Amino acid sequence: METKEMDQIRGQVRRAYAKVAKGAGGCSVGCCGTDGAGSRALGYTEAELESVPEGADLGLGCGNPQAIAALRSGETVLDLGSGAGFDCFLAARRVGRTGRVIGVDMTPEMVSKARDNARRINSPNVEFRLGEIEHLPISDQSVNVVLSNCVINLSPEKGTVFREAFRVLAPGGRLAISDVVAIADMPPELAANVEALTGCVAGAAKIEALRALLVEAGFEQVKIEPRAESRAFIGQCMPGAEDYVVSATIEGIKPGGASCCGPSCCT
Repeated sequence: METKEMDQIRGQVRRAYAKVAKGAGGCSVGCCGTDGAGSRALGYTEAELESVPEGADLGLGCGNPQAIAALRSGETVLDLGSGAGFDCFLAARRVGRTGRVIGVDMTPEMVSKARDNARRINSPNVEFRLGEIEHLPISDQSVNVVLSNCVINLSPEKGTVFREAFRVLAPGGRLAISDVVAIADMPPELAANVEALTGCVAGAAKIEALRALLVEAGFEQVKIEPRAESRAFIGQCMPGAEDYVVSATIEGIKPGGASCCGPSCCT
């Protein structure tokens, strides 16, 4: 894929999610449920939903990376494609005052919305940075955990995303990702559909292709587990897409021992 085409894809995605940030979203954009029930269907608890500021949960996920992240007090967490900050605020509760959470999103409107949410709840250990997940504005070996929820499928350079995640993780750091994966070849009309791209369908890669990219990036103990039950909410979001994609959890470990990445030595 040429650079011009990749930039066009990013532009389409950025415009679509800017509309969501401005309040013009819905299930035509993103891997979401319907009638505001998407996050409950994905495994988030009522307590979690009530703990985040109003407007942080835009219903754009396709799973719950918190469930596999095993976050610990004092850890530094990075969320790829952080949107309005939903998973960041939940992660901040888990890592506590001695921990730190950084969200990166390429849509200025989303970053502004997330920063406003953080100010409203006075969340000093959460920050949001504008940037592309293929070119992370994060220092080498500076985070313990990389989260992402239904975002990497939107990237035309998934291998670059995984290499960047590997770069910023400290030795022993881990991936905890929820994303959509392809389970069948898509018909050309679906693969070329802009709404299917921004709706987390057309950009999905097959499991073995993702596994190869993760291993090539340097990750070990790679696990990709599709969730067959996710076909129901994917079908609600985009009828017919459930024949071609499902949600999956994606995990990996960066080899090596512990490294300093607490608030005092991470950037």
